[in-house]
Amino acid sequence: MQLPSHDRYDDLYRDFSWRIPEDFNIGCAVSDDWAARAPERVCLEHFSPDGDHRSMTYRTLADRSSAFANALVSLGIERGDRVALLLPQCFETVVAHVAIYKAGAVALPLALLFGVEALEYRLKAAGAAAVVTNGFGLDRVRQIRERLPMLKHVVSIDGANDDALGFAELTDAHPSVFDVAETGPNDPALMIFTSGTTGPPKGALHGHRVLPGHIPGMQFAHEGFPRAGDKVWTPSDWAWAGGLLNALLPSLLLGVPVVSSPAQKFDADMAYRIMAEMKVRNAFIPPTALRLMRSVADPRSKYDLVLRTIGSAGEALGRETYEWARRALGITVNEFYGQTECNFVLSSSAAHGVTKAGAIGRAVPGHRVAIVSEAGDELPAGEPGQIAIASPDPVMFLGYWNDEAATEKKFVKGWLLTGDIGRQDDEGYITFEGRDDDVITSSGYRIGPAEIEDCLIGHPAVQLAAAVGKPDAVRTEIVKAYIVLAPGHAPSEALAADIRDWVKMRLSMHEYPREVEFVESLPLTTTGKVIRRLLRERAATDG
Repeated sequence: MQLPSHDRYDDLYRDFSWRIPEDFNIGCAVSDDWAARAPERVCLEHFSPDGDHRSMTYRTLADRSSAFANALVSLGIERGDRVALLLPQCFETVVAHVAIYKAGAVALPLALLFGVEALEYRLKAAGAAAVVTNGFGLDRVRQIRERLPMLKHVVSIDGANDDALGFAELTDAHPSVFDVAETGPNDPALMIFTSGTTGPPKGALHGHRVLPGHIPGMQFAHEGFPRAGDKVWTPSDWAWAGGLLNALLPSLLLGVPVVSSPAQKFDADMAYRIMAEMKVRNAFIPPTALRLMRSVADPRSKYDLVLRTIGSAGEALGRETYEWARRALGITVNEFYGQTECNFVLSSSAAHGVTKAGAIGRAVPGHRVAIVSEAGDELPAGEPGQIAIASPDPVMFLGYWNDEAATEKKFVKGWLLTGDIGRQDDEGYITFEGRDDDVITSSGYRIGPAEIEDCLIGHPAVQLAAAVGKPDAVRTEIVKAYIVLAPGHAPSEALAADIRDWVKMRLSMHEYPREVEFVESLPLTTTGKVIRRLLRERAATDG
């Protein structure tokens, strides 16, 4: 599972081989195993804005999760049942996750940002038997509970009431010794719904193997992780594959403390404060958040940062943000790539000589990644095609929940097709150009939005940007840019013209946005990805 101790990428890739035990349980591996050998080792720390930070040891995590696993069994939760987690970053979230895995049930993380319709859709589609939530989430569950016949129990970490059982009360009432379910790598453990950037979200079911499958990527992107003193934080919701599998669970498996922080709208200064006060050494920060962090001038003089590595994924990082982080933070951000169905398969690692501005990186040791045609044939260097992962692979999903047809459609000639368009150069670096649905067709050119958006955020007045195709009778489509302005700038036709010229001078005549619209915000998924589908629909109706 661990990467070989080589400095060169080619040696790492050649010598790595998978060794996943036949009996493996995520819950046991991230709690009981560590509690047996280092019970007082700190596994979790919680940042509090008032300075009253808290911590939890592996012994406590093991005991509390075993007690809650007993509670779940007492409620009638059986092996394979889906248990939803509608919670923020907090200790109870981790305890509940670990308990669900120990019981042989399936964890179903859901974002607190979901509205009632989105929640109902996912809970109903998954057939969730129980929900663990807080007071905020409970208010939403109340509105839809009568339409969820499969939902038997609701548990609140904010205490018992007429509509929910109390998490602490349940846990305290049960013994802290639990007979962990016997599970293997392919037994279901986790269901994460896709982001829904291109259509209705689907439940991607993963086996227990998904966690060890993430370890090579974690060690590669975070440059020899774990090292003495390492500590992890992400602003990403733990309900997303990114927050859960690119940060929380791999860190716990490797014995590295994870910092949690209160749920709130992303704030750049607060992000720096959390990392400084909690002495975070390893951060997973999505590109959208990194772009917002550019608004803080000279962060290293303002905050006492001890960062060693930053990983980023979810959207294309881009050259502008890559270069900014080098200048402002003194760190080469290691971009990586995956999707809910098959995560952390491409990555950069500056320490291993794998880094290139504008490119994601190369295949993580243990994974085979290529650019293929829709027919599943590998394409030569430089040609655009779908990013694809060879099957089988430990991080690959078991299938879409109750959707065999969609699962079969995902594979062609032994390749999992991601639906993402990329190119591979002669050195093996892969560049992300956008979702297949997001590619703009203009005057015979196929244009990926990522390069345009990267160029746009290089303009001093632009904080965030999204580029989409708008139907055009002559060119098929024209490029339209939606712009969120940086603080201190106001919309004007002169500024729109300047932004158009900025791209025209730096890219090409067919790539510059012929239309620029200033907006207060961009439509984002809970994972920070731009929902370009909504912007395309908006552009099409603009006339």
